[in-house]
Amino acid sequence: MKKSQNTTIDADEIRHFDKMATDWWDEDGAFRALHRLTPTRINYICQQVARFRPDIKDAPLSGLNILDIGCGGGLLAEPLTRLGAKVTAIDMSAPAIEIAKDHAKKMRLKIRYLKTSAEDLAKKEKGYDIVIASEVIEHVQNRKIFLEAIAKLGQCAGVGANTGGCAGVGANMDGINLAIITTINRTIPATILAKYAAEYVLKLAPIGTHEPKKFISPQSLRKEAAKAGIILDDITGIRPSLQTGFTLGGPPIINYAATGIIKQKS
Repeated sequence: MKKSQNTTIDADEIRHFDKMATDWWDEDGAFRALHRLTPTRINYICQQVARFRPDIKDAPLSGLNILDIGCGGGLLAEPLTRLGAKVTAIDMSAPAIEIAKDHAKKMRLKIRYLKTSAEDLAKKEKGYDIVIASEVIEHVQNRKIFLEAIAKLGQCAGVGANTGGCAGVGANMDGINLAIITTINRTIPATILAKYAAEYVLKLAPIGTHEPKKFISPQSLRKEAAKAGIILDDITGIRPSLQTGFTLGGPPIINYAATGIIKQKS
């Protein structure tokens, strides 16, 4: 059956991740690569926020409304919350959302988890200071709709609307709303390492997790994001590290992170 191109949702991807839902918090399970990547993801997010909030050190994300798209079991949402953010986290996998809710309850963390897609949430809400799509865009069905949804979710909502306001209200980030994306480059080394080595040799991800045809280069992502109203002004490589699993820096040959300012519509 031909897949619909009018949605970000890839049903095959959802079914694939549904099967692994119980593994989300097993550091040696199906998502061990994400466990190793998460400290680097958090480091990058904090670095980018510090560009606009250089004076806030102890709780770098305090007071910010953050949306985590494709949250899975909550591996990113929980540390974001511990750093002071008010987090809404969404995913289309019902089992993953239930695992995330249960784990957050055990950790005594207040996180708003929703089973919904980015485009459906964008019809109801906006005003998020930061919209994060980490290790997600390479799994969506339609990048154009996905990026447009991110841009809508980062539009100023006004004081008291939906998410409680907009960046800049209370001098959060000088009126700036950010989109932060981490993903895999569309290169031969990325295909060899992130797909075949990671899935078949190192067993860091289950077989079938990645489709190389969905990988996207920084150049293409920059162009597609700009059309959606997101101006990417930072591209940072993420490279494997024997000591920490992953580290920031170097050219974006395999994994990379990107940050952009969401243009506000008048």
